[in-house]
Amino acid sequence: MPKKNNHLNNSPKKESEEKKYTYKRSHVPFRLNILFVVIFILFVALIIQLGNLQIVNSDNMETRIKASSDRIIKESTPRGTIYDASGEPLVDNYSEAAITFTRGLDMEASDLLNIAKKLDDLIDVEVDDKLTDRDLKDFWLADEDHLDTARDRLSKKESSTSDDAKEYAAIVDKVTDDEIDFNDDQMRLATIFKRLNGTQELSTDYVKNQDVTNEEIARVSERAKELPGVSTGMDWTRKMVTDENPLQSVIGKVSTQEQGLPAEEEEEYVKKGYSRNDRVGTSYLEKQYESVLQGTKAENEVSVDRNGKIVDQKTISEGKKGDNLKLSIDSKFQQKVDKIVRDNYQKLISDGMANYSPGIYAVAMNPKTGEILSLSGYYHEIGSSEITEDAIGTYTKSFTPGSVVKAGTLTAGWKSGAIQGNQVLYDQPVRLAGSNNKASIFNKNGNNNQNVSAQKALEYSSNSYMIQVALKMMGINYNGQTVSIPGVQSQKGVYKQLRDAMAQYGMGVETGVDLPDEVTGIRTPVDDLSDAKGQAGNVLDLAFGQFDTYTPMQLAQYVSTVANDGKRVRPHLVTGIYGNNKKGELGKEKEKIDTEVLNEVDISDENMATIHKGFHDVVHGNNAWTTAKGLADAKMDLAAKTGTAEMVVVEDGKEINVEGLNLVSYGPYDDPEIAFAVVIPQIQRKNSKVTPNQDITKEVMDAYYDLYKDE
Repeated sequence: MPKKNNHLNNSPKKESEEKKYTYKRSHVPFRLNILFVVIFILFVALIIQLGNLQIVNSDNMETRIKASSDRIIKESTPRGTIYDASGEPLVDNYSEAAITFTRGLDMEASDLLNIAKKLDDLIDVEVDDKLTDRDLKDFWLADEDHLDTARDRLSKKESSTSDDAKEYAAIVDKVTDDEIDFNDDQMRLATIFKRLNGTQELSTDYVKNQDVTNEEIARVSERAKELPGVSTGMDWTRKMVTDENPLQSVIGKVSTQEQGLPAEEEEEYVKKGYSRNDRVGTSYLEKQYESVLQGTKAENEVSVDRNGKIVDQKTISEGKKGDNLKLSIDSKFQQKVDKIVRDNYQKLISDGMANYSPGIYAVAMNPKTGEILSLSGYYHEIGSSEITEDAIGTYTKSFTPGSVVKAGTLTAGWKSGAIQGNQVLYDQPVRLAGSNNKASIFNKNGNNNQNVSAQKALEYSSNSYMIQVALKMMGINYNGQTVSIPGVQSQKGVYKQLRDAMAQYGMGVETGVDLPDEVTGIRTPVDDLSDAKGQAGNVLDLAFGQFDTYTPMQLAQYVSTVANDGKRVRPHLVTGIYGNNKKGELGKEKEKIDTEVLNEVDISDENMATIHKGFHDVVHGNNAWTTAKGLADAKMDLAAKTGTAEMVVVEDGKEINVEGLNLVSYGPYDDPEIAFAVVIPQIQRKNSKVTPNQDITKEVMDAYYDLYKDE
């Protein structure tokens, strides 16, 4: 038997196959082991993550899940009340029952139409007279059949757009006038739909907030589950407590929810956290103190389902009414001042002396504290016999003041060194080259020339004295000769000195009153003047109140500064900010508005005393030219300064001479409590004995005495 060939059995080929087989058997289990390890690690990581979510972060996840279905909606609360000095409310909020609608997410027009139809059966809504054609077309298109009908009218180009807004705009254009020719029932339904459709997603608006009956509240409450987003609640209306409130224009207005934020201030309000439909103060006190009067919003939690529909709504915070304002004005005194001002002005109109007068304005304030005691104003349409309340004109309109400002001229003379103390000047007409003579009222014809001190210049209201002060400021000592006035541009320094002195008393600058949009009067820049126009003499006119214009508020601050020994205080209407008591009425004081001294007039005590004595002599002097003797028998000892502003109005090419009859005063003289300014522009007096400015001042000062000092 042949011997086996061991060499063949152990051939390289066979060995290779065995090695290959051995390699495969050992490699596959190793890769599987790696895979098992990876899967195990991932499985452990998954368990850890699940444990972390369920145990460690369960509260956080629950909050996040809840946040996706629950939303916080904020609603406005009533504004703070405005009270007078005695604590009587002037403007307040009046609560009314309301039907509200909170719009869910992704609510279609058809959903809103369905709600509107159900509401129409439950509540009585008057047709909105402001419904536009677009409103009516939106209402018609809310019906899906109507929408399909209008869509079929689109051209291929119109229907091929991918812009939904453009497509809908094209669809709206296809709605015909006949299709929106609705009857009364349809118009009422369109009104409800408009209010629902105008509500932003997850915002609340009012479907009806006036004259809501108990029956309507009951019906809506019973059907609440059928009316997603519809609820009952309360709304408030901002109203004056009395229809004849004397400060209605000064208090200002508040926007409605439909008006919302003023367009020009919307961005600023939104940054502060306001919603676009929030009601805010739009003028005067309501606007000035918006941040105080605006309440803290109520918060409601709204739950929505997966379809974006509201399924639950609950109150988290009821919010808080805004803080209250207390004014310095006592309604009783204000009403008396209004009647005095109104009756006297109405008489001027009836007597034909106010045909060209634009109105009458008066301001009373405490000269020591700056508290405004009354603001009274009436606007007059020239040629009409009617007048309308215009108290805001006391600080938004300016007029030529006349001689009331002469204490400012004396101040400029003293500060510049042009005059010293109670210096005497010879009062005579001033002859100007190329211009008419300028004189005092008592020596226009060159008669009655006399020596006059600074004190007597105030009593007699000497124009010549003030003109000579201005000339001295230019380096000209007037001795009766004809003088040439330096060119306008060379007068810049004198203009500045005069205007700076006036400004120390509050004339030509902001008074700081706590009301918006204050004007500062007209101060024509020197660079706008020219010698070619014959304006070189304007600087002299400025010296006796016939050039720049000032507001009645500025004149009241001016005379208050005189009364307060040269301390100019900021006038203010609000004396304090108050919280609410449990009944929502005037609570404890939270912030007191203190007296603020803006500046002190930079003259000596002796010179200020000269002004005081001069103002007192204006009333109590015994000279034939004493200008305000009509105040001498007032119930208080008064000091004053009169002013007559002469001007010309043109009617049908004819020049008509008119004059502003102005007066500033304060009393009692030895311890002033009230300063008063009255401005009556463009009056045609029948004779010089007609002095409505003095009549009004005396009556107002006596009314103050009767109310507060007659014990």
